[in-house]
Amino acid sequence: MAKTFMESVQEAKGQVAAVAPADVPEGALVIDVRDAADIKAGGIIPGAEAISLGTLGFKGDVTMPAEMQHPSLGDHDREIVVTCALGAMASLGAKLLQDMGYNNVRYVEGGTQGWKDAGLAVEDFDG
Repeated sequence: MAKTFMESVQEAKGQVAAVAPADVPEGALVIDVRDAADIKAGGIIPGAEAISLGTLGFKGDVTMPAEMQHPSLGDHDREIVVTCALGAMASLGAKLLQDMGYNNVRYVEGGTQGWKDAGLAVEDFDG
């Protein structure tokens, strides 16, 4: 049976843990899954990697040719926190990584907007 976007989000949120913006661990790989134009419009969490949701699947697949992989995604045990604008796409991205065998994945509750609402800084994105 077909699922709507929000049904998929709710399923992902039921299977992947959220983390409050203030509790994102220092040293975790933060991945922003928004498209570049959306990141430019809203800013990016300092130190986050921009890997769009549409490319996350192959960039995190260690069986793909090296030039197609993202260098930050080689360690399946690395702590990863996924974000987007409000958290919906982040939950989908986190579930995708979890399904691909990444062992320590969460998503930012409320996304980058939640980050800003918590009084945390974002940076301009040049990508």
